[in-house]
Amino acid sequence: VNKNEVVQINGGTTVLTIILEATEEVISTMSGKIGNLKGMHAKVIYEKDPAANNIAEIIFCYPGFQALLMHRIAHKLAYWRVPFLPRFISYWTRIFTGIEIHPKACIGNRFFIDHGEGVVIGETAIIKNNVTIFHQVTLGSTQYQKGKRHPTIEDNVFIGAGAKLLGDITIGKNAKIGANAIVLKDVPDNHIAVGIPAKF
Repeated sequence: VNKNEVVQINGGTTVLTIILEATEEVISTMSGKIGNLKGMHAKVIYEKDPAANNIAEIIFCYPGFQALLMHRIAHKLAYWRVPFLPRFISYWTRIFTGIEIHPKACIGNRFFIDHGEGVVIGETAIIKNNVTIFHQVTLGSTQYQKGKRHPTIEDNVFIGAGAKLLGDITIGKNAKIGANAIVLKDVPDNHIAVGIPAKF
């Protein structure tokens, strides 16, 4: 998978540009221009969460919104192989939001983390477009060797609270993972996986 395809970052983007885009999104959100958000993060929350009542709630009370903005910056720094700083950003984001996303994890568009507390997304995880996950979800590994060892989540996947997806597995398009499921093998497109271990 080409990281540039997943996160849609081109080689000419600078850290300052990313920071300015994040700032622009926050300012746009505060001014109420939800339809014009460049990164679309806040608009996704409005569309997917009926409990999102106003702009202030999204900015100050949605840790998924905050964690994803910080991840975009950390990911680009990691892509450039900048030492220390990406993990430092990730560490402080975890303390502030309760969400741990490794800087090298690849995350696509329209990603929504609902509630957020306890979410862990590992280094080689790939999350494509329009994915929703809930609190206490882990995209983890079953081995200590380097290389691809975390899940790949295809488009339009829903992952329920407390689910653990472990290893270099693929969750197919439009799949749903039930709450507290432990998934250790691939889930085909358009399937529902539930249980310990998960069955579909």
